[in-house]
Amino acid sequence: MSDYRTLAIHLVLAIPFVVACSPNDVAPAPIPEIAEEVEEAALAEPAPSVEITDLSVSEIPEAVRVIVMAAVPDITISGAQRKARDGRVYFDVEGELPDGSEIELDILETETGPKVVEVQRDLDWADVPALARDAAIAAKADVAPVRVIESRQTDDSIIYELFAEGQPADPAMEVHVMDGVAEVLSERWPH
Repeated sequence: MSDYRTLAIHLVLAIPFVVACSPNDVAPAPIPEIAEEVEEAALAEPAPSVEITDLSVSEIPEAVRVIVMAAVPDITISGAQRKARDGRVYFDVEGELPDGSEIELDILETETGPKVVEVQRDLDWADVPALARDAAIAAKADVAPVRVIESRQTDDSIIYELFAEGQPADPAMEVHVMDGVAEVLSERWPH
């Protein structure tokens, strides 16, 4: 069986779990231990430079479109961006689900073809699970993100990207949640 077909089958089987999960499905747990000293709780490295190309729906490569439709069959694709950074090429494919909610799939171009690396949606700060909020607050008491992106990863972890006022391009903080443990990241998540 081809790698694309195998990947498509796995994605189709996994998507009901990704789409059906709400941010409140992450079980509350005690606040994780955080290093005694957190230096400003901001990501240490600035974001690498990115070359961005806007794509219309018709300009999205067919292999990328096939992977997206296999992952989320009921998506209505509205457009995409091709992003080149750190020697990697991503396609951020945006769309809408039948319920009107917006969704974005980040597709990484690999040697074997495109691969879904994360599925993203915007959340209100109040809708972020307490576990992730508590970790962010413990790291920086006055955290007040103006935008939060929930990024579900292929390893079943979730990254909450917290954006500060006046800094729309890069998250000021990222919180990684997996297996009931939340951790404020000191280095930028690779995707």
